[in-house]
Amino acid sequence: MKVMLYSLRPFDELPYAEKFSKEYGIDFSWTAEYPNPQNLAMAEGCEAVCSTPCDMSATYIDAFAKMGVKYLPCRSIGYDHIDMEEAKKRGMKVSNVGYAPGGVANYSIMMMLMLLRKMPQIQKRAEVQDFQLKGKMGRDISTCTVGVIGTGRIGRTVIRSLSGFGCRILAYDLYPNQEVRSYAEYVSADELLAQSDIITLHAPANAANYHILNRETFDKCKDGVIIINAARGALIDTDALIGALESGRVGGAGLDVLEHEAGLYYYNREGDVIRNDEMSILRSFPNVILSPHTAFYTEDAVESMVRGVFESCDCWNRGIDNPHEVH
Repeated sequence: MKVMLYSLRPFDELPYAEKFSKEYGIDFSWTAEYPNPQNLAMAEGCEAVCSTPCDMSATYIDAFAKMGVKYLPCRSIGYDHIDMEEAKKRGMKVSNVGYAPGGVANYSIMMMLMLLRKMPQIQKRAEVQDFQLKGKMGRDISTCTVGVIGTGRIGRTVIRSLSGFGCRILAYDLYPNQEVRSYAEYVSADELLAQSDIITLHAPANAANYHILNRETFDKCKDGVIIINAARGALIDTDALIGALESGRVGGAGLDVLEHEAGLYYYNREGDVIRNDEMSILRSFPNVILSPHTAFYTEDAVESMVRGVFESCDCWNRGIDNPHEVH
């Protein structure tokens, strides 16, 4: 079997691809570019096409299927960038990858602490040698109530880690987890919104969760609530968040993901005029942290993501069950 790896980063992913290619006996081709009409032909002769979040709409899937591509392994947890209906219609199998949840979980907690202690303002003022204390007084997370929406692997890890700070933890999930009950109290969504000083999102991006935080839900929150999102940009109505930040209903936001981030994050846009008004407004707020979808980015995670692609291809090649396959 041979797999075509699109958007492969030569500075970190390529050495792992070379390692696992030898380990599993699976050949590969690669490009640092995302799939586009000019490079689709690079998948000729490949049975699998691997992607990270990018445009994998029906047009591209049809083109790959005509080349004989049977498998679409994702080098990411999320697979919502793939037109799953079209893939199913074409009889193409899809897989995703997993990685240890600690990276994203700890990154989320880091953003909580930075916002509570006003670290963005402290750093900016220190750069111009303003060392006054005025306006820098923060809050101790131990005195806060933290609401965790989504108690899957990452949400559970956040909760376990937060328990060491001694803060009160509330949780909301349609499918409660028994382990979580040792550290947190499951409550209704409205109770979590009303009682939390910090709300952190760890839910998947799907139709049911689209804009789970919006104008209506922000109105139910405590004044000054801090919002953390290291999951998916579509979970938050960005216009509503901007309004809530301007009114003070939201006291700060740590956003590792953003609506409409496609075409921005993971590209070098230095010197470009970026036409994204929402990003420009959020970047102007002193109580907002914007990072370019990097919460996952650790050595262990990158290795796991590349390994998962070759594991999937190996399973399909041998005709055995693929634990990474999306059904």
